[in-house]
Amino acid sequence: MSDLPQPLARALLSLSPLGRQQRLSILIFHRVFKERDWMRPGEPTEAEFAWQMRLLQRHFTVLPLPEAVQLLKENRLPPRAACVTFDDGYADNATVALPVLQQYGIPATVFVAAGYLNGGSMWNDTVVESLRHYKGDELDLSELEMPVYRTGTDELRRKTAYAIISQCKYLETNRRKEVADHIAQHTEASLPDDLMLTTEQLLTLHQQGVEIGGHTFSHPILSSLPPDDAKEEIVGGKVALESIINGPVRVFAYPNGRPNVDYNETHVAFVKQAGFEAAVATNWGVSDRNSDFLQLPRFTPWDKTSTRFLLRMALNSRHVSKTPGEDKC
Repeated sequence: MSDLPQPLARALLSLSPLGRQQRLSILIFHRVFKERDWMRPGEPTEAEFAWQMRLLQRHFTVLPLPEAVQLLKENRLPPRAACVTFDDGYADNATVALPVLQQYGIPATVFVAAGYLNGGSMWNDTVVESLRHYKGDELDLSELEMPVYRTGTDELRRKTAYAIISQCKYLETNRRKEVADHIAQHTEASLPDDLMLTTEQLLTLHQQGVEIGGHTFSHPILSSLPPDDAKEEIVGGKVALESIINGPVRVFAYPNGRPNVDYNETHVAFVKQAGFEAAVATNWGVSDRNSDFLQLPRFTPWDKTSTRFLLRMALNSRHVSKTPGEDKC
């Protein structure tokens, strides 16, 4: 796409207080595709991600997350400070996103659910990939006390996948897997085994300067677990990643990440006890010196044009999150 004219960029950014105050914008991504994936239309393509990173490089000071947090604590954060983060640990973070990040000199953090490295599949990905090539006109899940879904077109299959994910997100961890496995078996899906990072790809990211962060071991909704199990997820994921990169894992992202819904103060305490220096959630907004550094807000700029992208960055910067509240995603 064509570059945004400088006068328009300046006008949009003038709406933002980022240049005048100590405020930090943290962006959240999950995947970056070579081309548009019809089953995941909200995820950026490589070309879209490239112009987004180019805008950040030109108009913001993009910092590694631990460095940005430290500068914010010291009241030394530069104007229009921003961080780029990825959740879950998908392989395309290394194969597609990393070359773009390197092209524009953008540092990033990848939060990895350690239990899915080397061929694993998260339950929601099992649902999506099972529906991708399903040929049936209906998917009958009445055996699981769930609806009969219409699946006769690509659009219906996509809607069905996300309806199931929405319905099952807050089920107990083993129950979510049971539903996903049942769907895979029913649809006779040939599931990919290369969605998530391999150990080698994780090491490549680390060696290329990407910050590796914790994201639990198996990506449960922490608030759905007994406290001891939640603590083990947080600590176990950290230990597993540190053994691979042979270095400290300093930052953490709460799975799903909605404050007081997906995690609570008990889990924040566990994160602190585990030795993490900072942690991020998914409530929208920016951080300042008064923010909780173990519950930093993030947001996703979904927009498909540079004008709207910068406008959203500017408007988001007006909302400082000191006490996490209701997620606006």
